[in-house]
Amino acid sequence: MTLQQRDKKHLWHPLKQHQTHPDSLGIVKAKGCILTDENGNEYIDAISSWYTCVFGHCNDFITSRVYHQMQTLDQIMFSDFTHEPAVTLSEELIKILPKNQNRIFFNDNGSTAVEAGIKMALQYYFNKGEKRNTFIAFENGFHGDTFGAMSVSGLSVYNGPFEDFLMDIKRIPVPNGKNNDAILIQLQEIIANNKVAGFIYEPLIQGAAGMKIYKAEDLDIILQTCKNNAILTIADEVMTGFGKTGNYFASDEISIKPDIMCLSKALTAGLVPMSITSCTEEIYTAFLSNDIAKGFFHCHTYSANPIACSAALASIELLQTHKIQENIQFIENANKLFAQKIESHPKVSSTRYKGVVLAIDLNTKSNRYGTLRDQLLQSFMSQGVFLRPLGNTIYIQPPYIITQEQLDKIYTSIQKVLDSL
Repeated sequence: MTLQQRDKKHLWHPLKQHQTHPDSLGIVKAKGCILTDENGNEYIDAISSWYTCVFGHCNDFITSRVYHQMQTLDQIMFSDFTHEPAVTLSEELIKILPKNQNRIFFNDNGSTAVEAGIKMALQYYFNKGEKRNTFIAFENGFHGDTFGAMSVSGLSVYNGPFEDFLMDIKRIPVPNGKNNDAILIQLQEIIANNKVAGFIYEPLIQGAAGMKIYKAEDLDIILQTCKNNAILTIADEVMTGFGKTGNYFASDEISIKPDIMCLSKALTAGLVPMSITSCTEEIYTAFLSNDIAKGFFHCHTYSANPIACSAALASIELLQTHKIQENIQFIENANKLFAQKIESHPKVSSTRYKGVVLAIDLNTKSNRYGTLRDQLLQSFMSQGVFLRPLGNTIYIQPPYIITQEQLDKIYTSIQKVLDSL
């Protein structure tokens, strides 16, 4: 039996309706930018496997570091112990994070990084004797699938069955330069009528919403208002972090720095799961007390796993190399040229790009997991390219090591699909 056939017997896949989509393609090998299925077919991974494998799959530099770490220390509980990979990772991360970040808290994945950030904000005010129970978030934002992360997310396709159980969230539109004044009026009204603990946002690019891009200066206006009203700001950089927008972090481009940051995905270059919630020293200090209940009693069994830390250290080292920084610029330039080439295509309603991200909106209607999306996905796969459209938005977010030839194949596959619609 094939992997695809055996898979159906016991496995339950995420983001999938098994009644209508029972098959899952068996992948047996991944190296560089190429995925190989059990029939020997190859596919360019044009989205870095959900924005994780930014240095390519099974990167020799990273796997060698992890192999070395596996011979020394595999797993140790982080509540009572510390170790070299965690300490070194904290030192190296602080060097590249925005200057106000000074404390590192370890989690398991993007959702749990957000969950920890939300709990930090709520308990920060609780420890100070203030009860604040409301969060502000953008419309159509996505921050994860645990309950706190779901609460601040705004995509009902993911959250519909659970909406009656979620936290109190006030949503505001994403700024576009034209609606800034209206947003500020709405924001002031929310602040006046609610006890707001924090504002959470995906800086510069809303990923799951369809790679929607907005400007730093527009976000700064909102962040300044939050700062003026003692509302903690949480930057969800799970998708945008580690080079995706052209900077190490999207927050580097924004004048007002976040109080809390959520990091995952490219943190370990897709090799092993891990996430981090970082914060300012001021937030950390609010948890120091002779009262044990004021400590941050939130923990994951695999917090600061040494193997994951070693993968993250290797990833950060690669990110800072001249070669990788050059490649990120090369990808952005290539995306710009292709966007300009197809923006007048009759089937394209708009294009946008930033860093390694390119998004193309089709002038056809499609829900997130509708028939058109499935047709697009299959068409790309038949051409040897793995692209996973978000409704009627085609996007790419390739590994930083991708070649011109591979990029050209991605662009050609998109062009063919557009011409066939």
